[in-house]
Amino acid sequence: MNGLIFLIPIALGLGLLGLAAFFWSLKKGQFDDLDGAALRIFVEDEEGRES
Repeated sequence: MNGLIFLIPIALGLGLLGLAAFFWSLKKGQFDDLDGAALRIFVEDEEGRES
């Protein structure tokens, strides 16, 4: 029972930390262009290729 006194606040703190990181990434625009990253694989990069 004494372990719950420590584990519950730690679990709540980690949950709030994850939620804060998610909202921070939304604010910074991390999720603005979801299709661009998926379609970038099809773009040929001629500059980096040495053949």
